[in-house]
Amino acid sequence: MARNALGIDLCRMRGLPHVSDSTHSPQIARARAAFEGIPHCQHIGMQLTELMPGWGMITLPYSPRLIGDPRSGVVHGGAITALLDTMCGVVVMATIPDCQEVATLDLRIDYLHPATPGLDIRASAECFKVTRAIAFVRGVAFHEDKAAPIAHAIGTFVFATATAQARQPAADLSGGQPC
Repeated sequence: MARNALGIDLCRMRGLPHVSDSTHSPQIARARAAFEGIPHCQHIGMQLTELMPGWGMITLPYSPRLIGDPRSGVVHGGAITALLDTMCGVVVMATIPDCQEVATLDLRIDYLHPATPGLDIRASAECFKVTRAIAFVRGVAFHEDKAAPIAHAIGTFVFATATAQARQPAADLSGGQPC
């Protein structure tokens, strides 16, 4: 059963089929593989630490190469943006059975205070609503305590499943006019 840290059944809450974690293992494996295949994530050191349908967490270890302000040692906001965007997208892939592709449609991030130099940053995300092709996700970046967030995010993501892709005719990309 997929439950979040508070013990809430995430599948039932979202109207998704209630199945055991072993049933979800192919989609979790696909989401993990997608994350591991993003060179940027690996280059800056992101680590996928927890993942289940509807929820996940990534850790970004502190590194001097991520500093945005050399005087203070604070991690660049772009690294936090990448962390939140990645976590949200990976959670969508882990939530949607047969998900093949995910793209960010809209992502709003509010920075609440600078990250503390020298400390790792974590990001957790929760997929709280799914329609036919759109997923709605909220996330938070923090150090040790989610009650003291560095930033929070709300986003919409479009996704495609293998089933939906099989029904769609291939796009004709020939011709057309330049913009």
